[in-house]
Amino acid sequence: MGAKQDTHSKVIGYLLWIFGFLGSHRFYYGRPVTGTIWFFTLGLLFVGWIIDLFLIPSMDREADLRFTAGDIDYNVAWILLTFLGVFGVHRMYQDKWISGIIYLLTGGLFLIGVLYDFWTLNEQISLKNASAD
Repeated sequence: MGAKQDTHSKVIGYLLWIFGFLGSHRFYYGRPVTGTIWFFTLGLLFVGWIIDLFLIPSMDREADLRFTAGDIDYNVAWILLTFLGVFGVHRMYQDKWISGIIYLLTGGLFLIGVLYDFWTLNEQISLKNASAD
């Protein structure tokens, strides 16, 4: 087995943790179910959010093992999704131009597409990176 791949960043994880009571860091590390729970409960009434401060290193290690590194950078894609998701820029970054333009014209397919991407972006990138080998 080759060198350890570093698909996700602790720095980005901690930056997203600042807004983590909305689940952003959990989505980033590939935990959409608990990310959604955090979103609707404000990080389990902030208790889970505080505990996550100490769990981020292990979530980062797990994400590095679960997802495939490659040409598409997870950090760039997540920043684009988080801040420009309704414009489809994260999809264009992955060479998904048609859906990116559809997102641009429809506000992220009426925000449902953006929510879908929060749930599946890590898998989308991992598949794209694996198919590039």
